[in-house]
Amino acid sequence: MACRVLGVSRSGYYGWLGRPAAPRTQDNELLLKHIEKIHDDSRRTYGSPRVHAELRLEYGLPVNLKRVARLMREAGIQGLYRRGRHGCTFRDPDADHFPDLVNRDFTADAPNRLWLTDITEHPTGEGKVYCAAVMDVYSRLIVGWSIDDNMRKELVIDALGMAIIRRRPINQSADVRTITHSDHGSQYTSWAFGKRLRAAGLLGSMGTVGVSLLTGQCRCCPSSATRRDVALAG
Repeated sequence: MACRVLGVSRSGYYGWLGRPAAPRTQDNELLLKHIEKIHDDSRRTYGSPRVHAELRLEYGLPVNLKRVARLMREAGIQGLYRRGRHGCTFRDPDADHFPDLVNRDFTADAPNRLWLTDITEHPTGEGKVYCAAVMDVYSRLIVGWSIDDNMRKELVIDALGMAIIRRRPINQSADVRTITHSDHGSQYTSWAFGKRLRAAGLLGSMGTVGVSLLTGQCRCCPSSATRRDVALAG
């Protein structure tokens, strides 16, 4: 019936049916398998640009980005795209703030001379979480951190408390007291945060409003993580 409708002979139809796929089609099928593996290994977060980069750098395949994007689109494979982020700095106009003791000179000649602290926002598979971190400028190590689903003052106080317990910058002379530098966020201008600084003998310092001090240096959790992953990391 099909042969009569199509106007072809039975031998021609079965010859076409048993013919192997064209080399280009075979290449696309193999390429799609690589794409699916890379996408699965990334926990389904990679879009076509990053999949394309993996194909070229890891597999050594000289494949075109448009071809990768087309195959992913046809197969219904899509990466995780981040929405634009809002800043984590919200200033309290009525709060007092510390003077700028750093003047953008983010260097130190010994441990516990200068700490930077900041809050970063991280989207996860189950909603946003916020990471407050304290970094020792001398070693570039995160010496204190805290993660929660809100940006209340307890988030930064807990991170500072961890840094104090781990580094114990106490009994310092007046000329070598640890400077703790932050932005003008309301968490850092709160009375409770200032009290924690003074109790530990630390010097507070504040820089420009809205400048992220630890962006690119503090990565508490990846965007593809879940709240359970974050809890386990803690």
